[in-house]
Formats: sequence, structure tokens, C-alpha cells
Amino acid sequence: QVQLVESGGGLVQAGGSLRISCVASGSILSITAMGWYRQAPGKQRELVASITNGGTTNYADSVKGRFTVSRDNAKNTVALQMNSLRPEDTGDYFCVAARRAEYYRGSYSFWGQGTQVTVSS
Repeated sequence: QVQLVESGGGLVQAGGSLRISCVASGSILSITAMGWYRQAPGKQRELVASITNGGTTNYADSVKGRFTVSRDNAKNTVALQMNSLRPEDTGDYFCVAARRAEYYRGSYSFWGQGTQVTVSS
């Protein structure tokens, strides 16, 4: 099992920046990729960004050029730097992790409890 704990959410004005982080513990060696899902009010859950152990990143079109995902494998952490935030970025952000087979199927087995990000206009 892998446990994920997020931190760093909060309230920010449109155009501002926020950084959220996640610490992983447990069976870390089984993890191939980590990332962030977003659950916005009234919308489907969306994979915002992901990063593999080798550093390959992927982003949702809605955040490209504004968000940056990074990992520190030595510290078992993943972070999401969010710049130029918009009100539509508001939502609960969940740290996720996937084992190899899951990742290539596009699924993530391990989820954190979520951290709330609110962007005011």
C-alpha cells in the first residue's frame, strides 16, 4: 500500500500562484508515476498533471503553460506549482500514484485525501 498526504491548498486571487505538495509513504518502490487530479464543483474529475519516475510529464490542456509538476524521488514527494490561476481552477486537488501496469492503463490506485484550492475572481 501507498499512503499519500497533500498540503498547501488555500484561497488565492485570480492571477496568483499556489504550490501544493504531496508526501508518499509505504510501498514506494512499486510506484511508476504520480500526479494530481482535480475535482471541480459540478464537473468530472480531471487528471491535471502527471510525472513518471523518469521525469516524463503530461498536462491537461487547460493547465499547460501555467502549471508545473515536479518530483523529488529522494524525498518521495510530488508538487504542483500553479501560476496564473483562474477561477475555473477552483476545486479539490488529489495527489495520486500508480504502479506500472496501472499507469499504462491510465488509472491510479492510490489517492490522497485531497486539498482544496479556491481561486477568487
